[in-house]
Amino acid sequence: MDNDLDQALGAVGPRLRALRRQRETTLADLSATTGISVSTLSRLESGTRRPTLELLLPLARAHGVTLDELVDAPPTGDPRIHLRPVTHHGMTMLPLTRRAGGIQAYKLVIPAGSRRKEPDPQTHEGYEWMYVLNGRLRLVLGEHDLVLAPGEAAEFDTRVPHWFGAADAEPVEFLSLFGKQGERAHLRARPTAKHPPGQPG
Repeated sequence: MDNDLDQALGAVGPRLRALRRQRETTLADLSATTGISVSTLSRLESGTRRPTLELLLPLARAHGVTLDELVDAPPTGDPRIHLRPVTHHGMTMLPLTRRAGGIQAYKLVIPAGSRRKEPDPQTHEGYEWMYVLNGRLRLVLGEHDLVLAPGEAAEFDTRVPHWFGAADAEPVEFLSLFGKQGERAHLRARPTAKHPPGQPG
């Protein structure tokens, strides 16, 4: 029993690191959200700090997962996913999958009137697929500047510099699948018209 417990707790660190990287969150961001120091978070992820309930509860809340997922508890047979929204940089993410690793599904919501930001394209390993449900989503992908309307989808290699946000002041809702499996990018959207700096895209 003790060996099983040690194995379960030993697996928490890599799972915490995978969840944080998957959400592109820094240790400093996570520290600000949870109130747990950066050094403690780092030691938890590396496995040099034993996880406790007091540490795991705020981390599970911040990552939008259950405690069962963090400690890899056996499934109960209930397939329902209890959505726990996570707000990050003004955008609300609803995880639609329960397990860390593999392909992850999310519903993302950018609220109306969100402050428009200058695109800051980033790169990371993996592939992403997006499908717009409502509103207009601006996607900057490499040299392309695109607007996706409801019913339009984009799929791309995330090693290509990319950024997304609301195309206007209206709310945007879209689905996202992210994983390390996938195909090369193909897009079905039209480029935005060029606008002077500071004007809506």
